[in-house]
Amino acid sequence: MQKIALDKFLIDHQLPLHYSHTIEDWFSSLAEKISKQQQQTANTLVLGINGAQGSGKSTLAKLLVQIFDQDFALTAVVLSLDDFYYTGQERKHLAKTIHPLLNTRGVPGTHDIPLAINTVQRLSTAEDICCMPRFNKVTDDRYAETEWDTISGHVDIIIVEGWCLGAQAQHPDELVMPINDLEAKEDSEKIWRSYVNNQLKVLYPALFSYIDVWIMLKAPSFECIYKWRLEQETKLRATIAQSPYSEKQNQNLMTEKDIARFIKFYQRITEHMLKTLPEKVDYLFELNQQREIQRLIDNTHID
Repeated sequence: MQKIALDKFLIDHQLPLHYSHTIEDWFSSLAEKISKQQQQTANTLVLGINGAQGSGKSTLAKLLVQIFDQDFALTAVVLSLDDFYYTGQERKHLAKTIHPLLNTRGVPGTHDIPLAINTVQRLSTAEDICCMPRFNKVTDDRYAETEWDTISGHVDIIIVEGWCLGAQAQHPDELVMPINDLEAKEDSEKIWRSYVNNQLKVLYPALFSYIDVWIMLKAPSFECIYKWRLEQETKLRATIAQSPYSEKQNQNLMTEKDIARFIKFYQRITEHMLKTLPEKVDYLFELNQQREIQRLIDNTHID
């Protein structure tokens, strides 16, 4: 990766200078291996990136797009699972008809999986213009279709990234004991977590089946995710500070207390993935509490 492009990437994404060493030591060779794999097939390759909130999966996805384009002349696009959240109105309907906790985006059952599958299919096969949904976390709602991203022509690599990408449903017996006070106090009859678990079992495998190559950025534990998520919100606050509507937008950002509650929605599935997903992925990057890569386990056996 050229130095000028690398420096710009670090600035654009508010990354520390030492992230350049992470790129050189870990991600450049990863991109090279994946590009070789793509070039061996005539089809679009779908790359999945799993990682807890704040683990760096979105940054890695954007970095790979740039490397694929610059170093290997491959066209890549990023689809975030977050962009397929149901609209605010749709989640209000789920909250009213199934359980109030479904008003909060995040868990399986709050994504429009058929829309995600349709988007992957169209990007994989279409040579014409394809629209890609986008979600606005500041307003907590999906952008209008007129504001969706578009791409035209052939796509070599689709990168799908998401915190619960590749997660598997738990056995119903595992749902009996609440994992935190959110479940104990607000889901005492386990209606919410049972619905979420069933959605993960029934709907999500169809999307996951499209993924050819799996990457996981593995957090050392769930406990460090609060800090990482707080850093995300700080970056978001800094990004919208330049907006003429920043005062209004800032009112919708999360406080530290909000984040502490918000991550409880993710705890059950995150902890389950930390136990079960590492042995199933192709590339496992083990992180420390500072999000630094400690080790790569390559299960592909591809030179």
